[in-house]
Amino acid sequence: MTQIVPLSDARHLPLWRRPTTLLFLMAAAMPVAFATWSALLNNFTIEVAGFDGSDIGWLHTVREIPGFLAVGVIAIIIFLREQILGLVSLALLGAATAVTAWFPSLGGILTITMLSSIGFHYYETVNQSLQLQWLDKLRAPKMLGWLVAAGSAATLVVYLIIVTLWDTLGLTYNIVYLASGGFTALVAIFALFAYPQFEAPNPQVKKMVLRRRYWLYYALQFMAGARRQIFVVFAGFMMVERFGFDVHEVTALFLINLVANMAFAPLMGHAVARYGERNTLIFEYVGLALVFLAYGGIYMFGWGVILAATLYVIDHILFALALALKTYFQKIADPGDIAPTAAVAFTINHIAAVFLPALLGYLWLISPQAVFGLASGMALVSLMLACFIPRHPAPGNETRFATPMVRPAE
Repeated sequence: MTQIVPLSDARHLPLWRRPTTLLFLMAAAMPVAFATWSALLNNFTIEVAGFDGSDIGWLHTVREIPGFLAVGVIAIIIFLREQILGLVSLALLGAATAVTAWFPSLGGILTITMLSSIGFHYYETVNQSLQLQWLDKLRAPKMLGWLVAAGSAATLVVYLIIVTLWDTLGLTYNIVYLASGGFTALVAIFALFAYPQFEAPNPQVKKMVLRRRYWLYYALQFMAGARRQIFVVFAGFMMVERFGFDVHEVTALFLINLVANMAFAPLMGHAVARYGERNTLIFEYVGLALVFLAYGGIYMFGWGVILAATLYVIDHILFALALALKTYFQKIADPGDIAPTAAVAFTINHIAAVFLPALLGYLWLISPQAVFGLASGMALVSLMLACFIPRHPAPGNETRFATPMVRPAE
């Protein structure tokens, strides 16, 4: 029989069975599959499948379609609890990642990528909702930072294995994908049976929610999705295509990112708690605009691999500040809006992601620096939007244009 435990009673459970522990377990399990898939992807597609810039663009367009359809989570949670949906999606991500190397062709990779992406995006949608429901507003920034660090620490072990043993033991794409994806799937199955189902105090609205007063959050999500696609798709691809990075070298770069995240993500959470969402997001977007301009300079002026790798790490660190966007929404939202708005926000985040990688893949063939210049412009638009966040976000004070204490009409 399913055990349902209200959040208020969860403190009486053993520490390992509490909601926060489950969040940390999921945070550690998901990147093992997804980050390993990402680390090997560029080498796998170039060396095994013979991808060019256009092919990689189409792959990421297909990968983002489930994110665009994340609004479907709202329909699913009518029949299935969010916690269960999140764990089932996590298991799907792991299983699809495990068999990635079995399909070394454009059609096969696109198909298996679609399946793993359904798992990833539905998991992320539900996970964000659960985090904001299960963590109180005062602790959320710091805890979100620690959750990022936990994911980085778990993946660190995997990347160390790849870097040190890829050549030594003659590891293959199949072995690594099977091990990492299988681990994630097993953890998800364990969590399905080992944890009770936690009941948040505020029932979630189980229909699409689009509120006028959330407009700034929607706009920031849209820009974040468009801007991030350029980093995810083309920054790593540049390291392999232009500088000829091998698998263990790409993984070493990811390894540095993990160590940086372990060190800086908790500090990012503290920074959000201390300086507020507006200031931290402004800092992030200024930094990203400069980094993307420098990426373009690498192609235009022939700057070297050391600078490219350094920028890649800085880029990754700055993206950790995106947790401020989550806490901004948590502060302005009605408690019952969290689940449906998380799904809507994921769809908005992926509107540009559905077509942008494929279109920019063709632009990449002509001018890689133009791709990064466009990303820098997107960061500046995000900077302008971040300036509209009030110092103390709250319901009725969602933007600097709102009149505090007066709730705008929906």
